[in-house]
Amino acid sequence: MGRRVSFLGLCATVVLSAAVQADQYGLNPGPLELKSANVIAFGPDGILFVGDAKAAQIVAIQTGDRPGDAASVKHAIDGVDSKIAQQLGVSAVEILDMAVNPLSGHLFVSVSTGAGPQLVMLDGSGAIVQLGLDKITHAKMDIPNAPEDKIVGEGRRARNHRMSSVTDLAFVDGQLLVSGMSNSAVPSTVRSFAFPFADKVEATGLEIYHGAHGQLESLSPIRTFVPFMINGEPTVLAGFVCTPLVKFPVSAIAGGEKVRGTTVAELGNRNQPLDMIAYHQGDKDYLLLANSARGVMKISTDDIDRAQGIEEKIGGTAGQEYETVESWTGVVQLDRLNDKQAVVLVKSETGSLDLKTLPLP
Repeated sequence: MGRRVSFLGLCATVVLSAAVQADQYGLNPGPLELKSANVIAFGPDGILFVGDAKAAQIVAIQTGDRPGDAASVKHAIDGVDSKIAQQLGVSAVEILDMAVNPLSGHLFVSVSTGAGPQLVMLDGSGAIVQLGLDKITHAKMDIPNAPEDKIVGEGRRARNHRMSSVTDLAFVDGQLLVSGMSNSAVPSTVRSFAFPFADKVEATGLEIYHGAHGQLESLSPIRTFVPFMINGEPTVLAGFVCTPLVKFPVSAIAGGEKVRGTTVAELGNRNQPLDMIAYHQGDKDYLLLANSARGVMKISTDDIDRAQGIEEKIGGTAGQEYETVESWTGVVQLDRLNDKQAVVLVKSETGSLDLKTLPLP
């Protein structure tokens, strides 16, 4: 069982004074209305980026969280979804995404409620603190050429592609990389936002060879990705539905019409990647990939710098070697807490969501 904590009296709201002036990142205090908050990630100096797919916007937020000792923080709350709902005064919440502030070890969670999206902070003590958005210091940037906000297709294929205008994001070398869909001839798109935000946004369509399907594809967007250095070059490692793992250099995101990724692994069909982190252990680097139907995979990055990728139909799995972490069952989200531990969100047999801190396998 997780530790027992009392959530009474934890009504504090993290806010910044309205007197705070625009800082070096061009953020200003004021009211912030989010239409969605499906993806979050941290950038420089504790800046929290929020992907608002419904509004087709990226938001940068100064949360007010202070630096601390991230190595000493542990997160462990059973039924964390119910406890967040209780703290927010709603009947239920859907946890959309979570991200660790590397400066403090505190966990930030975006949730959907009946009254709209909210952001909360968990400091490891059991406290659940809502971020007040009425006077929060922030800046916004529109996602260019986003899909229209409407249902297209019929029956089981009916989709609102606007909700995939941002599927994941990460800050790399002074730029915010954003995966998602666009209203272009190559729908799967990777965008690069300069930060502090500027008017120009680079965008490139992404084509991949899907070994399980035996064909080139560009309709399905990246579902989760991590930045990764390969031979000194900033690179993206990206997971797609059904489940190719693809690499491409960050430098390829330069306003071109299309870039071809290199498929470095096929990890099994009838599966969706949910979340991914990279970490160093011993003298090697690994990926940890949570999946909808194939558990958590510890993926080797040995020889990932090879130029030749998968270019033929695959009946099972191929490419980068991996092992399934059998003890990590029910994991639906994860983030690296420090060099030795990860925070994981686990769906229990009863359907509740439990927050745990686990050693990196």
